[in-house]
Amino acid sequence: MKYTLFLFCLSLSCCVFAQSPTTREMDRINWMEFAEFVPGKINTVLLPTGTLEPHGVINNGADNTAPFAMAKAIAEDLNAMIAPTLNYGMTGSMAAFPGAFEISEEAYAPFIRDILKGLAKNKFKNIIILNGHGGGQTAVLHKVAAEVANELGVRTLVINWWSFASDVTLEVFKEDGGHAGLNETAYIQAIDPTLVNKERYNTDQATAYPKPNTWSAVPFPSSIGLYQEGQGYPNFDEKQAKEYFEKVNAKVLKLIQETIRKWDLAGL
Repeated sequence: MKYTLFLFCLSLSCCVFAQSPTTREMDRINWMEFAEFVPGKINTVLLPTGTLEPHGVINNGADNTAPFAMAKAIAEDLNAMIAPTLNYGMTGSMAAFPGAFEISEEAYAPFIRDILKGLAKNKFKNIIILNGHGGGQTAVLHKVAAEVANELGVRTLVINWWSFASDVTLEVFKEDGGHAGLNETAYIQAIDPTLVNKERYNTDQATAYPKPNTWSAVPFPSSIGLYQEGQGYPNFDEKQAKEYFEKVNAKVLKLIQETIRKWDLAGL
């Protein structure tokens, strides 16, 4: 009787275990396990995109670190896989800084297109791009994602997390943020405090972005770009960093869930 009960419990535990893959990361999962889950049990994938460029006193790869950590934080709730991060992007006005890389639009656009087509080929229905870098890269991602969706009958969503969560920045910090500013530095601090070099910080490393049609400088003179004059300087507050990280992730998660729900409701 005990042996029978043991086998039953073992069988039950195996069934429960099989409801989720051993890993959500596509570059860590085995191909046979992948086939067991996609698309039968999982049809959503998260693609983090970013670039390498200066970010004040946080890591050059902050634009990659942030969306990948975000993907890991929300993948389980979305029942999604995580595609490998596209670490190189269209850096733009900060390409001259040490350690930065600049990929041309002519190279980037067809490359991201083929990545999206590859995700569609692997039978993902919902392709969610968690973008960590703005500038010209944002427009390219929007355009290519829309084209691939229409061509292949998949559903795409591009999220620029820092912009989408600007209300969370105001809620948590009571002021606006910036590139490598208060908000982005806090998000990285919550992920890995060792990536924040607080001892290297001084306020002269920050410059407010110019108002339209006033001035333009290339390279941009500072690695911290403030959205509003006098606002967004990093404060390195650990408690606020954790609160910000959690609230941003919750907002992004809700958007993705609502979008998928409405896609399904419309029969798309």
